[in-house]
Amino acid sequence: MTAPLVTILDDEPAIRSMLSDALSEAGFRTLSFGRATEFEAALKTATPDVCLVDLSLPDKDGLTLVHRLALEQGATVIIISGRAQVQDRVTGLELGADDYIIKPFDPAEVVARIRARLRRDQSQPQSGNTARFNGWSAHFDSYILENEAGEETPFSHAEGEVLRLFLERPKRLISRAAMQETLGGAAGESFDRAMDVRISRLRTKLREDPKNPRLIKTIYGAGYIFLGDVSWN
Repeated sequence: MTAPLVTILDDEPAIRSMLSDALSEAGFRTLSFGRATEFEAALKTATPDVCLVDLSLPDKDGLTLVHRLALEQGATVIIISGRAQVQDRVTGLELGADDYIIKPFDPAEVVARIRARLRRDQSQPQSGNTARFNGWSAHFDSYILENEAGEETPFSHAEGEVLRLFLERPKRLISRAAMQETLGGAAGESFDRAMDVRISRLRTKLREDPKNPRLIKTIYGAGYIFLGDVSWN
C-alpha cells in the first residue's frame, strides 16, 4: 500500500526540514513548499492525504488558502501557526481546518496528530460513497451535494465529517461529547464554535430554514438529531 502523502507549506526552511525528516522517518511521503504559488501548482498533479499549512505566508493569506483547500481538495487540512490566540484557532477551524497546531511544537506531536486523524478517517463506518436523503445526494468521493434538479454544491472535508456522522446515525441523538470523541480535537470553545459553524453551513447548503430546520434539529442542552431517511450506495 502506498504511504500517505503529506504536503508541508511553511516559509521557514528549518521547519520544513524538521517536519519532512520526522514524517519520512515515520513512513510518510512528503512534499515541501515555501510559497503558496508553488504549493498550488503542485496540487494540479499531486493528491495529498494531509496538508500542513502555515498561516503567515509571503505570497498569499494562509486562512484564504485553508478555506479553499477545505472546499476543493478533500484532504485533511492541519494549520501550523505561531498565532496562539483562541480567536485565531476558532477562525481556522471555522474556515474548514481539521486541526490547529501552535508553534513551537515537537515534530513527534505533529506525526501523532496526523496518524490519529488518518486513523479516524479509516476507522469510521463506511456505508458507501453516496448517501441519498430527502431529495439530496451527498457524494463523499467528490465532496459534492446534489439536489433533485442536479444542482451541485461543494462541501469541505471538515463539513463532510459532520455530515457523514449525521447520515450514518439518522434519527439518533448525537451529543456534543460524542461528536468530539468521534471527530477528534480538543473539547472547549474552539471545538464547539467550529461545530456550530459547520452545522450552520450544512443547513445553508441543504437550504434549511434557520429558524425551523427540518433535517438537522438542535436539541438544546443535549445535541443534534438528523431526521431524514437515508440510503447508501
